[in-house]
Amino acid sequence: MRGLPLMRVLGINAIYHDPSAALVVDGHVVAAAEEERFSRRKHGKRPVPFSAWELPEQAMRWCLDHAGLSPRDVDAVAYGWDPALAKNAEDLGLDDPWDHLRTTYAEQVPGFLATALPGIDPSVVRYVPHHVAHAASAALASPFDESSVLVLDGRGERASHLAGHYSGGRLDVLSTQELPHSLGLLYESLTAHLGFLRSSDEYKVMALASYGRPRFLDDLRDLVYATDDGGFVAEVPDWDRWVPARVDDGTWGGEHADLACSVQARLEEVLVDLARWLHERTGDRALTMAGGIALNCVANSRIWRDSGFETMWVPPVAHLATALGTRSVPLFGPVSPAQWGPAVDPERHHVLWNGSRAVGDPHGDELDPALASISVDQVWSAVAAALTADEPGEEPAGEEPAGVRRAR
Repeated sequence: MRGLPLMRVLGINAIYHDPSAALVVDGHVVAAAEEERFSRRKHGKRPVPFSAWELPEQAMRWCLDHAGLSPRDVDAVAYGWDPALAKNAEDLGLDDPWDHLRTTYAEQVPGFLATALPGIDPSVVRYVPHHVAHAASAALASPFDESSVLVLDGRGERASHLAGHYSGGRLDVLSTQELPHSLGLLYESLTAHLGFLRSSDEYKVMALASYGRPRFLDDLRDLVYATDDGGFVAEVPDWDRWVPARVDDGTWGGEHADLACSVQARLEEVLVDLARWLHERTGDRALTMAGGIALNCVANSRIWRDSGFETMWVPPVAHLATALGTRSVPLFGPVSPAQWGPAVDPERHHVLWNGSRAVGDPHGDELDPALASISVDQVWSAVAAALTADEPGEEPAGEEPAGVRRAR
């Protein structure tokens, strides 16, 4: 095999939020980074149609520079959204008069890319269906040779969900759910109703749920439910029927926590139903998940306990996952878990660490004696041990790939 040319594939996630890029050379991921690491803008951009043209230019350049490549060296570009699959918003039951801009801008990606990376061949761009990219990011990067795959997010080109089976480099799609039904859009809408920033603060709603009671759960069960074909019904309800919209003025009412708790509880129930449906058809022991809904770690714990799967895996760098998935699809091969991105300069790391002030004296000149005796490596080791412990305060029971949890 010596002397064969290398295959260099650049993956891009850019259509919605968290734009990112990944580079694979001959089946090995050599670089991956989110645009926010360079722009310092949280989530890279807002996921509105007007921003769909923006590419992760700095992340793309860093990936190529890190690998010692120029744009002319790229053999293929995989873009994680396929405009050929898109429908008009009205046909999807969505109310967004500007949604067509996503399709328009996606179709112009080859030209945008040639401008952003002079020298790249625009004809090498390939479009990858959004949820296939998500599925690849989970199944191909997981430690399992075979797994069930569950993708759930706000939306792709025309759907919000994919359920399938992965084995031997092949993904068989068993079910999808077309829009407007979307668990992700429902949760985003709730986030906005509770006074938070949608497509950004959903984790706050998940946390808020722990302070409430699920007193609206019975009503939600009539409106949001799984169907016999592996899909679900989940149109956004009128939240005002239960709780008035909260203004983000620092005040809270217990009814807001109750609504968050009710929606979180119903989300968990529906996800368990979807996972059980998938398990009944595949018989797999492992479940891999991707998409925004897969970031709901509380729901993931419920799926892990109650779905019938023995073990599950979620990409550890979720917002890089779509870029990683797009560049994986053309290769039809497994990839290693993501551990890439610009590293912290060791010298700067040393300065930051040793510049820490004494506890309780932020303006003092002396280091806390306890900190002075601890190395940075010891801190990382202690944090890793705590995060992978089976129970709070326990040491890890054994070696397990990142992101894996096994059912007891």
